[in-house]
Amino acid sequence: MEIETLWEEVRELSLGLSGEVERLNSPPTPIQFLRDFVSQNKPCIISNAINHWPALSNWSNDSYLIKSLSSSSSSDPLVSVHLTPNGRADALAPLTKANDSLCFASAHVQHMPFPEALSLISSTGSNFVAYAQQQNDCFRLEYSALSPDCDANIPWASDALGCLPEAVNLWIGNHLSETSFHKDHYENLYAVVTGRKHFLLLPPTDVHRMYIRDYPAAQYLYSQDTKDFTLELDKPLRYVPWCSVNPYPSGKNKVEEMEKFPLFFQGPKPFECTINPGEILYLPSMWFHHVRQSPDDNGRVIAVNYWYDMQFDIKYAYFNFLQSIHYPVLKSTVLKIECEDQLKTNSSEDELCAGVS
Repeated sequence: MEIETLWEEVRELSLGLSGEVERLNSPPTPIQFLRDFVSQNKPCIISNAINHWPALSNWSNDSYLIKSLSSSSSSDPLVSVHLTPNGRADALAPLTKANDSLCFASAHVQHMPFPEALSLISSTGSNFVAYAQQQNDCFRLEYSALSPDCDANIPWASDALGCLPEAVNLWIGNHLSETSFHKDHYENLYAVVTGRKHFLLLPPTDVHRMYIRDYPAAQYLYSQDTKDFTLELDKPLRYVPWCSVNPYPSGKNKVEEMEKFPLFFQGPKPFECTINPGEILYLPSMWFHHVRQSPDDNGRVIAVNYWYDMQFDIKYAYFNFLQSIHYPVLKSTVLKIECEDQLKTNSSEDELCAGVS
């Protein structure tokens, strides 16, 4: 069909004959970056772009990080830490133990001194996974004491895009942290400082393969007393459009999962790439991406990403048009009806909480 032909053509345009994300041995000029990658909505990996960052040597040292962040100008500097039972925040999870219906689950967020955050991230034997991150310009807000160790922006990208970053975020996690398939309306420059990031990438034209559906939004709540998580639906009830596909199904339901998403598992494979310490991934706006990570010798992965505003131009209109085209997706479910009925019948807030192990 025409849409399947489009998938193949875009792969050839994005990757060329090599079938791999292009690697540059040095930073591009602004004109080269704009012409060869941004205007083509094409990813690339740039080596030797942040060799001058003190972060590459300093941030492997726990004492350095703790001293820098504990001596912040704030009298009680706190950082945001996301807690989940499995390392998958902003991802789909069963709404209840007894029900297979899924919801969009956000992490439980705690604010704490950095030494405590670092300790929780290292606690891989705990009944939770801690990930220090907050996608709200957290590097400049919570980690400003570390700003001398990095560039405030990526100069050649800023020149090419004609603006400074809208947000700069810091990510500190362990091998259990995982990011589910999604897309962002930003031009993303993702710099790995320690450890490695493993990306699966799909272009915006593969939107039908992502089986995007509306899921009820919920929030993990973690009890310090019971050491357990509960999952509570947002009130008022709202829905989040999210990708349904888990690219790494496992366990007894693996075959069933793959059969539910034939466009993904039987179609062209996602682009795979690993971003090593000192490298930058240019992730174009609206590209779908899934991320896993491998830690350094300290058991952690640290990265900084720069979000630049995308241009809402004809490319955005093309994507919206493509997304509006009917194409076989998941069979209809009664998920919305079930959740709305649950909110109507359960009057107390406690009854809306479902335990998640």
